[in-house]
Amino acid sequence: MIKKISAGILTLALATSCVSSKVYKDLENKYADLKKENRTLADENGVLTKEKNALDLQLKDLQSQLEKLKGERDKLSADYAATKKNYDNLKSSYDALEKNSSDALDSNMKKNRELLAQLEAKEKALAAEQQRLNQLKADLQDRSSRVDELEGMIAAKEAAMKKLKDTLSKALNSFEGKGLTVTQKDGKVYVSMENKLLFGSGSWIVSPEGKKAVVEVAKVLADNPDIAVLIEGHTDNDAYAGGGQIANNWDLSTKRATAIVSIIRENKKVDPKNLTAAGRGEFAPLATNDTAEGKAKNRRIEIILTPKLDEISKMLNEI
Repeated sequence: MIKKISAGILTLALATSCVSSKVYKDLENKYADLKKENRTLADENGVLTKEKNALDLQLKDLQSQLEKLKGERDKLSADYAATKKNYDNLKSSYDALEKNSSDALDSNMKKNRELLAQLEAKEKALAAEQQRLNQLKADLQDRSSRVDELEGMIAAKEAAMKKLKDTLSKALNSFEGKGLTVTQKDGKVYVSMENKLLFGSGSWIVSPEGKKAVVEVAKVLADNPDIAVLIEGHTDNDAYAGGGQIANNWDLSTKRATAIVSIIRENKKVDPKNLTAAGRGEFAPLATNDTAEGKAKNRRIEIILTPKLDEISKMLNEI
């Protein structure tokens, strides 16, 4: 009987381990841009889906372990009940034999002691399994809660960026058709301004009309202090023909980005720690430089607004 119960405990321990050609060309270029953006969004969505699937698999694995432990606990409970019943039977026998034979009494006492030891071991094993089961349930609930919280934070960030995009579109509505666009992609908001709105040829002095647009952007940024702002200057591939302080297109694009930052900083409510200026030169074109229209699109300032994701990154690392 001892060997059988010991074997059962060992087994349990092992188990629990129609337009002009120019307009048509513009539309064609925009369509190509949209296709490119769509592919980027699809890639981003794939990454997020993969991360979510990984979290779902973790949850499923925890739930599987939980069910397994429940089964093991139930088996221990059944073993315990059977052993308890056997003990009760032996106790009755012990009481009866006590009156008749001291030899039988000694034998039954030995069996009772062995049985009591087995019952104690079963009780300890059952208590340990129950504790482990409770811990697993707590871990599962904590993981589920964190996943729900993470999904809520991601949804809130997306909603906030959508609201920010709508606010900027409304604030810059008067500049439509003047080379200014506001778009949302990859979880970011892009304010793109062509040079015809901002600068003269080879210059980094912002025009009065362009400054009005930048001032409106700064007002929105002042109301959104949790947004990181990257101002990028871009040129076409025509070599810079000027002189003086500027050596090439890269210098010019950097100078133009810095000029935009200077205007934004005039709004004292904008935290300068959130601002970054960068020159990209001709190396990040939106369109071909083989046409005048394409070059016009490539000569631009892009203001890229990104939500701060420190909390989300921290939570992902903790899950």
